[in-house]
Amino acid sequence: MREIARRVGRAPSTISRELRRNVAAHDRDRYDADLAHARARARRLRPRRGRLVDDAELRAVVQSRLELEWSPEQIAAWLRHTYPDRPDWHVCHETIYQALYHGGPRGLSRQYTAKLRTGRPLRKRRRRADERSPRFVAPGVLIDRRPGIVEERSRIGDWEGDLITGRVNQSAIGTLVDRTSRLVRLVHLPEGRRAHHLQAGLVVTMGDLPPEARHTLTWDQGSEMACHDELAELFAEGVFFAYPGRPWERPVNENTNGLLRQYFPKGTDLSIHTAADLRAVERRLNDRPRKVLGWRTPAEVFAAGLRSRHT
Repeated sequence: MREIARRVGRAPSTISRELRRNVAAHDRDRYDADLAHARARARRLRPRRGRLVDDAELRAVVQSRLELEWSPEQIAAWLRHTYPDRPDWHVCHETIYQALYHGGPRGLSRQYTAKLRTGRPLRKRRRRADERSPRFVAPGVLIDRRPGIVEERSRIGDWEGDLITGRVNQSAIGTLVDRTSRLVRLVHLPEGRRAHHLQAGLVVTMGDLPPEARHTLTWDQGSEMACHDELAELFAEGVFFAYPGRPWERPVNENTNGLLRQYFPKGTDLSIHTAADLRAVERRLNDRPRKVLGWRTPAEVFAAGLRSRHT
């Protein structure tokens, strides 16, 4: 089983589970792939009824939390904490998602999908990391090779970046945030979101900062960074990339993008915003006291970091 798992690129437990499910006693310990596939399809035709389908009281409690725009994960944790003596109510968040998207007439109402953070009426299939193809001609440097001091947040000048996109991804704004001070810089992209547009925008946006405020840049593996090798000269220690499908490796930028959506809502045309509009939003965020900074503003922390570099 371990050798099979190695050859097909799966965990040994996956192979073990497949054999346990699809090799019957009368098969004489022989695995038949066609027969196994037929058995798997037959099982899918008889799905087990979900917990939320059978328990109307639990369904009403979950729906009441969804009305408050709680996430399924928050609801699952709350049920365990609030009803410790009702283990049959200790459902996982995936059970709630299944009841929302595949619950049928007695599951959770599909209208509650609008209450989720994404608001998607249908679930979106996500590719595994090994299904994603390289986007860059010049190989990117992964986040593992980023200097360790970046994790310490002990200096300014280590930036995280991404794009926020507008209606049907036809317009975009580049977003940059300093990991330590949370200072935001926005990249005006009036001509489009292709790699050469972003390259030109980043040079304009970051070029006015002193070298000691430009150590590293961490981005996701979007095609807009195809010119990353030419941008590396802007940053003293280089440009780095998070792994595919791991937005949590750029946590400050992901959080900042959520704040920016208050000013640049999803589904709108972002090309209507001028460079002056972007500077105004920058000032709005950079002059706002932040709890994570001890109620100082990002602009204050960034300026103090620059002064300390010169003393």
